[in-house]
Amino acid sequence: MNEKEIPAGVGTGRPAAGRATNGVDAIDASPGGALLGVAPGQPGGPGEPAAGLSGIGRALAILGDRWVLLILQRAFLLHVRTFAGWRDQLGISESVLASRLKELVRYGIFEQKAYRDGRTRLEYRLTEAGLKLWSFLVAVHSWERDWADRPDLLTLMHDRCRHDARPYLACGACRKPMTARDTHTVRGPLATFSRVGLPRQHRRTTARGDVRTDYVGYCPLSMEILGDRWSTSVLAGAFLGVRRFVDFQSELGIAPSVLTDRLKRFVELGVLQADAGRHYRLTDRGLAYFEVFAFLVHWGQRELPGPPGSDLDITHKPCGSPLSPVLLCRHCHEVLERREVRFDLSAYPHLA
Repeated sequence: MNEKEIPAGVGTGRPAAGRATNGVDAIDASPGGALLGVAPGQPGGPGEPAAGLSGIGRALAILGDRWVLLILQRAFLLHVRTFAGWRDQLGISESVLASRLKELVRYGIFEQKAYRDGRTRLEYRLTEAGLKLWSFLVAVHSWERDWADRPDLLTLMHDRCRHDARPYLACGACRKPMTARDTHTVRGPLATFSRVGLPRQHRRTTARGDVRTDYVGYCPLSMEILGDRWSTSVLAGAFLGVRRFVDFQSELGIAPSVLTDRLKRFVELGVLQADAGRHYRLTDRGLAYFEVFAFLVHWGQRELPGPPGSDLDITHKPCGSPLSPVLLCRHCHEVLERREVRFDLSAYPHLA
């Protein structure tokens, strides 16, 4: 396979030839409940994190937060493991940092390990489940670089071929490039959006327009989408075919003022397009975010499984295989493995 065989618009920041730049359709989804919770009255394990939610809902409950995403990025990019390391790197308050680290441990993403530095201290290490988030975070970086006009973002080097990886999404079964249009989704019988409205675990710590953006590798547009659970939930609804304001409101159980804010912001960001009838459709930029959505769904349903019947069954239509997303190198077209890629930090010698 060579680069010309990659479908137009796959990880390139350019719309596919012959397709409208705005107002494209979402993934092929069968009718049924939505994806983020389980129907009221169904078991959810009250002692578990985000009890009552589907795997995707549980993933959003922990990952739909700006500080959590920055903490994880530092853990992967700079191998930060200590409380003081994150505090100094991010300038985050100790109380906010403590609460996020506690959540990450509770969800099985970090584990605490004792080490000695004159006296016994604790560090936070990524668990096996946590390490599997690397592809999700690389997908976030890849989308930001390709679709947010960020050529200045860090380069991801593929050690096997020694080139800029420029990752693109593919099916893990057939290794063919995959877009949202190549998939079909069946929703579990117990799935419903109604339980996504968890009690707020912590208040939003940053106001829009008052966000530090000088972190190495920072992805501001993605943070707008993933930085709080309602934004991510609205985008997930759009991927699953929700179009009208009233349907977003009823499916998500979201306050009209909050929904208005999120939809307006997505239109401003060029992720959604609205028509006169208040129908919201994904633009090509929004549809390309399926790369991130695919890894979020796959990780959540495997590592934080919800009650039976609350999952999404996503199929790659060309080969008929269940969703198993992988990232391929745009130069050599091999699957990118965590231990075979690295971000080029040569421009930041104090960090390398």
